[in-house]
Amino acid sequence: MSRRRIVSNIAKVWMLILLCSSVAYAITFGLFGFIPQPGDFIRYILSETLAFLIFGLTVFLIGRTKNSKRSDVLNTMTDALRQIAKGNFRVKLNAQKLTEQNHPFGKIFDSINHMAEELNRMEQMRQEFISNVSHEIQSPLTSIRGFANALQNDQLSPEARWRYLKIIEKESTRLSKLSENLLKLTSLESANHPFDPKPYRLDKQLRQVILSLEPQWEEKSMEMDISLDELRIVADEDLMNQLWVNLISNSIKFTPEGGCIKIQLRQKGKFAEVILADTGIGIAEEDQAHIFDRFYKADKSRNRSVGGSGLGLAIVKKIIDMHGGKIEVESRLGEGTKMIVTIPCGYEI
Repeated sequence: MSRRRIVSNIAKVWMLILLCSSVAYAITFGLFGFIPQPGDFIRYILSETLAFLIFGLTVFLIGRTKNSKRSDVLNTMTDALRQIAKGNFRVKLNAQKLTEQNHPFGKIFDSINHMAEELNRMEQMRQEFISNVSHEIQSPLTSIRGFANALQNDQLSPEARWRYLKIIEKESTRLSKLSENLLKLTSLESANHPFDPKPYRLDKQLRQVILSLEPQWEEKSMEMDISLDELRIVADEDLMNQLWVNLISNSIKFTPEGGCIKIQLRQKGKFAEVILADTGIGIAEEDQAHIFDRFYKADKSRNRSVGGSGLGLAIVKKIIDMHGGKIEVESRLGEGTKMIVTIPCGYEI
């Protein structure tokens, strides 16, 4: 308790004592107007005794009132916690009034409101996640079931049968990839995922990833403009490999035939900077803040045609966060996208 508050409380008690003494003196003065007056000493004793009784009664009544108010506050708080325990996260306590009165429970009310808001946000995310997973699983399953039924037609031509089988294979691969990405993201978000940083050549890793994806960019007759400085970093090589595969695959996926992807690696102080720029379809400004959210798809109509579950960039962001790095996005619709990844080199330079 602060010194100012102690002084204030002492002053309040002193004023209460003076008030009770004044009331007692007035009562005794009026009383002795009707009965014979005793000596000054007796009159003093009676007055002070009455003042003490009035003071005690006043303190009792004030304490009773405060206890009643405190009991109401505790009941309100307990009821709110019970509601939260039952899953009602829309609880909202009126903390402003208590805070303005410097009530000791004001901060507790604020904390309960904050806890309810965070739990409500997490519940909405959980429901959205379940809904998205269900939708992403249901879509390929519906396609597989439909084409499997069509294959039962004996009069189907060999060309149509082959086309349907290829679609079933593609949808099965998509379903498998979704399951794999879900398991990967869940593992990355857990505290038990292995994280084994070791020194290695980042430029060599990027070249290997680009070569492994050659069938994809060759099929679309794309130009790959590569400029990689020799650079060693300390990082988890397997996780970083997943990071580059996801980013470069995304650029290939959303860049039209004959487009260009430019990849640069350079050192900036104690950091490695990788710039991945493409001439793809671009990302709208309002979508750029959400592209690393799970299942987020900036253009659902175009994503439907190129596949994808909306988990690739969420995995990218998690891996970058695990390494203490950052990723920035610069994009304009119809002009392309630039991803700038900054990763600590992991050792003193």
